[in-house]
Amino acid sequence: MASTTSVDALDTALYDYELPEERIAQTPLAERDASRMLHVPPGAAPLEDRGFRELPELLGTGDLLVLNDTRVRAARLRTQTKSGGAVEVLVLQNLGDGRYVCLVRPGRRLKPGRTIGFDGGLTATIEGGNEAHPGARLVRFHSDDGDTDAAIERLGTVPLPPYIHTRLHDTERYQTVYAQSPPQSAAAPTAGLHFTPRILDALQTRGVAITTVRLEVGLGTFAPIRTERVDDHAMHEERFELPPAAAKAIAATKDNGGRVIAVGTTAVRTLESCATPDGRVEPHAGATRLFIQPGTRFKVVDGLLTNFHAPRSSLVVLVAAMIGTNRWRAAYDHALQNGYRFLSFGDCMLCWRQ
Repeated sequence: MASTTSVDALDTALYDYELPEERIAQTPLAERDASRMLHVPPGAAPLEDRGFRELPELLGTGDLLVLNDTRVRAARLRTQTKSGGAVEVLVLQNLGDGRYVCLVRPGRRLKPGRTIGFDGGLTATIEGGNEAHPGARLVRFHSDDGDTDAAIERLGTVPLPPYIHTRLHDTERYQTVYAQSPPQSAAAPTAGLHFTPRILDALQTRGVAITTVRLEVGLGTFAPIRTERVDDHAMHEERFELPPAAAKAIAATKDNGGRVIAVGTTAVRTLESCATPDGRVEPHAGATRLFIQPGTRFKVVDGLLTNFHAPRSSLVVLVAAMIGTNRWRAAYDHALQNGYRFLSFGDCMLCWRQ
C-alpha cells in the first residue's frame, strides 16, 4: 500500500523544491546506460548511490519490468504568416479524421476559422478549444497526399521539453531503444532513455521478464500544479493500451511471487488505470486521467524506475505517493547534494512501494 496521508500531505507546497538551472541536464550522456541511479530501498534502509548498469543485480528471477514502448512524433511544426509572423503548432493527440489536439502560438491571434499553411502541401485550420487539454486547440489538418500523419512526421521536428535549451543533434536520443509504436507521443517516456540492448539482455539473462504497454505522453505530464492543494489539480488526459500479453505477464508474476517494476510514471498510470482488486490488470485501450497522489492505494506496481522530476509536478506527487512524502524529500535532497542530473536527460532512481 502507498503511504497513508493526512490533509497536510496534499498541500502542493510540500512538493516544491529549489532546482538550480545548472542541475538540469541539457544533453544526454554519450552512452545511454552510463547514467547514475539512486536506489531507494523499502522502509528506512539507507539510500544507495548506484549506476544504471547495476540495475540487473538489483532485480531477480521472477521480477517483471513494464516498459512504455511509445514513440515520440515530430510534433512541432513551424511556419510564417504572409506578414512574416512566426507560427508554431505543437501536435498533442490524433483524434482521427484529420483532427488533432494541438497547442498553437501565438494563441491570441490564431482564432477559430484561421487556416495556416506549411510547406509540403500541409494546412491546418483552427476549429476551437478542447476540454480534455485546457489551453489547447482542436485543429483539422489537410495534406495534399491524403496522409496527414506522414506529412506531420515529415515536416515537423521532435519537441524537446521547454527546459532544454541545447540543440539535440541526434533526435533518436529522445527515443527509447525499444520504441515500437507509430509516432504518437508529444514527449518521451524518459525513464526508458537509459536502456540499451546490453542492459535488456543482461536483465533477461538474470531471469527478469519484460513486457510492454503503451501510453501517449502529452505535454500535460510536465505541467506544474498551480492549485494550493494537490487534489484540486485537473489531471491531463492520456491515451493508453494495455495488451493481453502484458496482462498475462503481470498475472504470472503475481502468481509466482515476483515484483512488478514500472519503467516510468507513464507505465505506472497505465497499470493502475487497468488494475483489478486482486492486483492483476485487465487488457484495455482507452484514456486515463488517473492522478496518483498520497493516499492512493497501489494495486499492481511494486517498484518504479523514474527520473528526477520538476518541482510541483504531478510526477513528484506520484513518487511521494509510492514511497512516502518524507522518503521522497530525503531522496531528492540526497540527489541535489550529490550531483545527480535532473529531468529528461538526467539520472534516475529506483524505488519501492512502502
